[in-house]
Amino acid sequence: MNEIDQITHRIVVMSGKGGVGKTTVTVNLALTLAERRMSVGLLDADITGPNIPKMLNIEDEFPSADEELMIPVYLPIGFYHGISVMSMAFLIEKDAAVPWRGSLRTDAIRQFIEEVRWGTLDYLLIDLPPGTGDEPMSIAQLMDVDGAIIVTTPQDVALLDTRKAVNMAKYLEIPVIGIIENMSGFVCPHCGYTIDLFGKGGGKRIAEEMDVPFLGSVPLDPLVVSSGDSGIPFVAEIDSKTASSFEEIVDRVDEFLKTAVPS
Repeated sequence: MNEIDQITHRIVVMSGKGGVGKTTVTVNLALTLAERRMSVGLLDADITGPNIPKMLNIEDEFPSADEELMIPVYLPIGFYHGISVMSMAFLIEKDAAVPWRGSLRTDAIRQFIEEVRWGTLDYLLIDLPPGTGDEPMSIAQLMDVDGAIIVTTPQDVALLDTRKAVNMAKYLEIPVIGIIENMSGFVCPHCGYTIDLFGKGGGKRIAEEMDVPFLGSVPLDPLVVSSGDSGIPFVAEIDSKTASSFEEIVDRVDEFLKTAVPS
């Protein structure tokens, strides 16, 4: 059996542009799933800018190998299942540039899919680089993808690129699970007043315009930034409105997969 055939759900996480917090969203979705006793794989497909190991405080780890395949780095979560992680960051020196053209990036993604012993997983989340370059096409060619999650922020310039990401998924015949609006309002930790720093409601509006589901909004929280920098998973450590928003999003993703993907 091919390693990929042992994975129940394969989901790509995309964004039309950088700076919208896509990787932060991906990591916290993976942690939320793992806390629900799901076995989760996390593939960092941003070959030239891999950040996931830093965000999980495993950047000094190294994948092992058996006689045939690489074995991803395993991060235990509580007493239940953990997260299996594969990233280019494990294979290069810290702060080293990876100035690779498209064909080399495609070859690396192929190795991460075909030459890694992922084992039996409930979910494989694939964190794609921003934009609509070679990587989404490579993933679509190498495996059947159950759906795409699109991450955006509320302001108009991000929403313009979100349309491109949605259309890219549709072009590749990947079902759009839905849009997540990240950095959706800043709640003052002192007075509780919400400030819409980047606008409001843009993610939901564009989901309605493009006839795709809206998965939910993630508030802007300084603790998300500090947790990512320190490598302490946000949803695993902090009880807040932002953390609970990931629970609601995972519920909607699970509902989509139950109705759209044959068991």
